[in-house]
Amino acid sequence: MLGKVTAAIGRAGGAIVAVDTVEAKGDRTLREITVECWSVEHRGQVISAVQAVRQARVVEITDRTFEAHRRGKIHTGLNLPVKTRDDLSMAYTPGVARVCSAIAENRQKAFKYTIKANTVAVVSDGTAVLGLGDIGPEAAMPVMEGKAMLFKEFADVDAFPICLNTKDTDEIVETVIRISPTFGGINLEDISSPRCFEIEQRLQAALDIPVFHDDQHGTAIVTLAALINACRLTGRAMEDLDVLMVGAGAAGVAVAKILMDAGVSSIVACDRYGAIHQGREDYGSGSMNAPKRWLADNTNAARRDGSPREVIEGTDLFIGLSGPGIIEAKDLERMGPDPFVFAMANPNPEVRPEEAAPYVRVMATGRSDYPNQINNVLAFPGVFRGALDVRAASISEEMKLAAAKGIASVVEDDELDEDYIIPSVFNRDVSQAVAAAVAEVAERTGTSQTAGREAIDQPTVESAAVG
Repeated sequence: MLGKVTAAIGRAGGAIVAVDTVEAKGDRTLREITVECWSVEHRGQVISAVQAVRQARVVEITDRTFEAHRRGKIHTGLNLPVKTRDDLSMAYTPGVARVCSAIAENRQKAFKYTIKANTVAVVSDGTAVLGLGDIGPEAAMPVMEGKAMLFKEFADVDAFPICLNTKDTDEIVETVIRISPTFGGINLEDISSPRCFEIEQRLQAALDIPVFHDDQHGTAIVTLAALINACRLTGRAMEDLDVLMVGAGAAGVAVAKILMDAGVSSIVACDRYGAIHQGREDYGSGSMNAPKRWLADNTNAARRDGSPREVIEGTDLFIGLSGPGIIEAKDLERMGPDPFVFAMANPNPEVRPEEAAPYVRVMATGRSDYPNQINNVLAFPGVFRGALDVRAASISEEMKLAAAKGIASVVEDDELDEDYIIPSVFNRDVSQAVAAAVAEVAERTGTSQTAGREAIDQPTVESAAVG
């Protein structure tokens, strides 16, 4: 019977990972069979194939991805054991009152005597989650929990998912300001454009801790890191590149800004209506939103007009931040010699690498199953680690540039290759390099608040008889 079941799974295209006997009684055996399937539809086909085997009965079906999320992916832990009356008296009442009083006298002591120094809030309203769109705060929680996992795993930063049941910009800003005393930094996540720009700007102005919208700046930092190494590999200079960028949302504006800060001077940005510039009809009518208006004012000075396929001629770098089908692989033939293509739409890139290969010198995507994955996890853990280490009040543009250079530096000269311009997300050197680069800039430029540490680090004068 086991042979018939496994054969049915094989015919349906399922890959058997493990077979475990759970129980054997008389002429019945209960087995747990783990099968890899490539989609939900394929899973249904495998299940149907097993159910069609006579004398075999499917008792229960579980999904390992769902099981990994059962009861959440994160939990809190203790730094101090509470096993005796003495432990309790120091961790809670009465001893905790003296710590509260010390912080009341100098609120900066919260960075030393509470979780604040190493804690980040991952804040979302669930309006722009992955490629799923506006799915609500509860449905956004698995992503925010995953973000918190990555913070801890790659930079030992304690992060809390905070999903808000409001889409109102004023309410989001007010809520984050009110919860900010608990946290050393705020990571905004999956908030739809253009609201995300205003929310970030207002919070940056109101708070004295770093506020970082990862969908914008994480993407921008890793994109620049990839470009630094693509130029390093081919001996090109940033100043000489002509760039076509498709996608004018949150990430698009941030990518354009960081590339310009790095020396790129020629960028044409496109949205669904074509190239963005000051002469476009919606600019004159005032219906163009603020992010696109910024792109119109600061890029495409020549006012090139048309669809991405029409303005790709002669460009050196294509950056995709949109979706599949925007261009055809054949369109890449009209780019300049040895072009770079960063097709970052996920899960389906603007153009598939295998189709682009004949026309492209360096190819990068947002996917983990192709070389050169442009993944935000290379940036945000190290950025916050560095900012928290020196108690930076904000994350400046110079700190973002330093983070990109830190990522790029992890790839040694003898490792650099068309298929290896970006280090692996599992390379533990990345977050350390990014953290060091960010911290150095913060301290050099005065963004760090280390000057106030002396008062915090002075021991509190207490009575010798403390009970």
